Amino acid sequence: MDASRREFLGRMTAGATAYSTVPFALALTSSSAEGRSHPAGEFDLSWANRITGKHKAVFDCAEIESGYGVWRAFAYAGQYQQFMGAASMDFSTVVILRHHAVALAMDQAFWDKYQIGKDHAVTHPMTLQPTDRNPALLSGDADGVPAPFDQAALQKQMERGVTFLACNLALDDCVQMVAGKDNISPEDARKIALAHMVPGVILQPSGVFAAVRAQEAGCAYVKSS
Repeated sequence: MDASRREFLGRMTAGATAYSTVPFALALTSSSAEGRSHPAGEFDLSWANRITGKHKAVFDCAEIESGYGVWRAFAYAGQYQQFMGAASMDFSTVVILRHHAVALAMDQAFWDKYQIGKDHAVTHPMTLQPTDRNPALLSGDADGVPAPFDQAALQKQMERGVTFLACNLALDDCVQMVAGKDNISPEDARKIALAHMVPGVILQPSGVFAAVRAQEAGCAYVKSS
């Protein structure tokens, strides 16, 4: 285990027991190079109304980075509980999965079928060895994740009320990948990609949109990966 990973895991353990021109803005609202757009009603924006806790933070994850961006949201809550006496009900935590990290919002079946681990040279969060598993979903000894890191898994944080958001612009990269590998239309590829998103992850127009909206709702911004 290298020194930097030991330092990161050590900090985790201690706390366990984030004026454009009109043409540019319009370009960003397109879902792909083909210029497909999405109606506003496709995106659930109501999550921002639930940002009411005493401690509010948004974790902006742009890279897969062994799932550490997701784990850092867990570490923050643990450290606030340990050192500030915060209660679980005091938190409103948001995690944004954008750019390459949108892959963390996809289920293991998607990773298996489209070889996400291999294509992105993903490593296991504990061993740093190559893995074909979605590191954000790993949980328990069977997955090589001992306590207390077991509770850092995306689905377990979601069960405790953490809001997970996915960038639609980044998802469109997945859509184009699926369309190319399966030789199907972008419309059909999008249906497949959406069906493989982890249940409970909320799709947003973009990761930047989500980050700004979370800050407007009172969240402190954290660049998480």
